[in-house]
Amino acid sequence: MARVVPRGGAPASFADLTEQLQPAVVNISTRQRVQVQAGGNPFAGTPFEGLFGGPSGPGGQPTTREAQSLGSGFIMSADGYVVTNNHVVAAQGRNGTIEAITVTTTDGTEYEAELVGTDAQSDLAVLKIKRSKPFPFVNFGDSRQARVGDWIIAIGNPFGLGGTVTSGIISAVYRATGGGGAYDRYLQTDAAINRGNSGGPMFDMQGNVIGINNAIFSPTGGSVGIGFAIPAETAEPIVRKLIAGERIERGYLGVQIQPVSEDLAASLGIPHNRGEFVQSVVPDGAAAKAGLRAGDVVVKVAGKDVTPEQTLSYIVANTAPGTRIPVELIRNGKRVTINATVAARPSEDELTQSYANPEEEQDGFANPRTDGDQSYVAEKLGLSVTPLTATIARQLGVSEDTKGLVIAAVDASSDAAGKGLRRGDIVLSANYREVATLAELEAVIRSVQAEKREAILLRVQRRGQPAIYVPLRMR
Repeated sequence: MARVVPRGGAPASFADLTEQLQPAVVNISTRQRVQVQAGGNPFAGTPFEGLFGGPSGPGGQPTTREAQSLGSGFIMSADGYVVTNNHVVAAQGRNGTIEAITVTTTDGTEYEAELVGTDAQSDLAVLKIKRSKPFPFVNFGDSRQARVGDWIIAIGNPFGLGGTVTSGIISAVYRATGGGGAYDRYLQTDAAINRGNSGGPMFDMQGNVIGINNAIFSPTGGSVGIGFAIPAETAEPIVRKLIAGERIERGYLGVQIQPVSEDLAASLGIPHNRGEFVQSVVPDGAAAKAGLRAGDVVVKVAGKDVTPEQTLSYIVANTAPGTRIPVELIRNGKRVTINATVAARPSEDELTQSYANPEEEQDGFANPRTDGDQSYVAEKLGLSVTPLTATIARQLGVSEDTKGLVIAAVDASSDAAGKGLRRGDIVLSANYREVATLAELEAVIRSVQAEKREAILLRVQRRGQPAIYVPLRMR
C-alpha cells in the first residue's frame, strides 16, 4: 500500500493516515496473580473470622487475588514483534506474577503473547505474537527531526476503549519532567493521552513512530493536554537489543545529583539552571575514584554541556562503560577538570539497596542548651542551633567525633521549615566551611551577606540518612 503523506500545513483530515496505521496498533492486557498479605480482616484469629471477607486466608495466611492491566502497543515487524511500555506488562509489586499476556488487534483477534524482553529503566518491553501470514507493521522514525509545532497523531487504548485516535502537536522536545534518571527526556504533546494509552505509538505525518506514549501530567487523573512520549531515538536501539537478546549496558558514575535551582545558584554565586549539583558520591564508585566530591557542580561531561535538556545522567548513561571522559566542575568557586572512567550501571535492585534509607526515627535527644547569642542566626535563617556534643551525638546515632551544630528549633515561617529541616538535624557545614560553633556559623552568614548573596548552602545530616546539601534563603 502506498504511504499516505498529507500536504504541508494543517491537514484537512487524518483519516487516510489513520486507516493505514491503525491495523498495526494493538491493545495489550495482562492477567496476573497478586499475593496479598494477611492482616486485612479485623476479626482474624477470632470466632468471627470466617463471617467477613478479607484478604487473609485460613489461619491468617496470605492469599492471592487476580489483577489485570491494560495498555497499548504497536507491531514493528511482519513476524509479530510488538513494542510497549514495561509497566504495561510488569507484575504488580514484588508479590505479583504474570500468568498471561494477550494482544488484541483492531479486527478483534486475540493472540497469546510471549514476553521477549524488558528494560525497566527506559520503561520499554518487547512481545512476540504469531500467525501464519505476515502482520501489518509500522516503522520507527527519526525523532531528532521533530520540531515544536509539528503535527502528530496518537493511537491507543485509553480506558480500555480500543482503537482511539487523538491528534495534536509537539509541545516541547527533550522535556525533562523532574523525575530524574537517565531517560527523563521526552517529547511533549497536547494530544489527548490517558490511562491505557501507555505503550502506544506517536506518529509523525509520514506515518513513522517518533515516540512511545508513556506518561501524562495531570492533577485530575485525566488528560489536561500535557502528555509525554519516549523519543524513538532512545527507544529503537533498546528495542533492537531486546529482540537480539543482548544485555543493555549503560554508563554509571555513582553520584546523587540535583538540578541547580535558583536558591542553590544564589548560595553558590553561580548562574541558575546550568550544571547539576552533586549531593553525594557512592563510595568506591567511578566518581569517587576520579575525585568527585559532594558539593561539586558538574557543568560539562565528555565535552557536552550539562543542561536541563541534556542531563548528567543522560550523557553518562549513553556512554559505553570503560570509556574515559573529562568532567568539568565548579568546586569552591573554581573551575576544575578531572577524568573519570565510566563504570557499568548496576541493576535497579542494587541501586535501590545502595540508596535505601532506614525508616526515619524521632531525634531522641533531650532538650539541648542553646548557649550563646541565637538572635542573629535565628533572624537570618530561622534556626536555633547548639554545638554537637559527644552525648548528643550518641543520642542521634552519629559518631562522637562528628563536628557540627544541632538544630534545636525551626521557625515555621522560615525557608528552613519550607525545605524540611527539623529539630535533631545536624548542620555540618555552611558554604563548604565546617561549623562547630555558633560563632562560626554566624561568621559564614556575615560573609555571605557581604558578598550580597541571597542564600546560604548548608550541609545537613539527618539520623540514619546520608548528609545532603540544602540551600536556604536568608531573611
